[in-house]
Amino acid sequence: MFKSGLRLMLAGVVLASGTAQAAGVAADGQKIVMQGDGSGAPCLACHGMDGAGNDAGGFPRLAGLSAEYLAKQMQDYNAGTRVSPIMQPNVDNLSEQQILDVAAYYASQPVPAVKASSASEEVLALGEKLALRGDWSKHVPSCNSCHGPGNAGVGSAFPGIAGQHPTYIRQQLKAWQSGSRHNDPVQLMTGVAERLTDAEIEAVATYLAAQPVTVVEGGQ
Repeated sequence: MFKSGLRLMLAGVVLASGTAQAAGVAADGQKIVMQGDGSGAPCLACHGMDGAGNDAGGFPRLAGLSAEYLAKQMQDYNAGTRVSPIMQPNVDNLSEQQILDVAAYYASQPVPAVKASSASEEVLALGEKLALRGDWSKHVPSCNSCHGPGNAGVGSAFPGIAGQHPTYIRQQLKAWQSGSRHNDPVQLMTGVAERLTDAEIEAVATYLAAQPVTVVEGGQ
């Protein structure tokens, strides 16, 4: 019953996320990434010119992510439905077109090589189980049941999480768990994160970070 309900819910979310957006211009986005809009820091200060991000700083990789997803997150920061003391002051003066342009630029960047994990086999095995099979005894679906094959992402609702920095994955799972992030579709991530232990969060973040990245059409 739970699995059937989840499938119906996901189908609705995927259909809703398929709404067409105006196209961004990557060349114009590159200028904003380099220079900012005059009111905040340029994007490259945290995410890098290449969108590789920074694991130690908790800044996510943006390169190769879906332009739809990237635009949606910036729109959510502007609307206040996603909160970050770093991101909001740097995107709140971007126009809708500038948001689309920045998203198009980062989506077009090549994905950096994924680093091999030094974690134990036990940690990686637990992370693999959660990412690929879930834990239905706790009503925890697998990551790829929402984020798609290879956890490569689906539209604007579900980002590619394979090859994402582990610190960022941990931070976001904790944010959903605490309720400080709540812009997930129909609170899917909130429900999942609430059922994960600290050890499971560590394991799935570690496993996903070490997985190869598949870039789908239009970004990850």
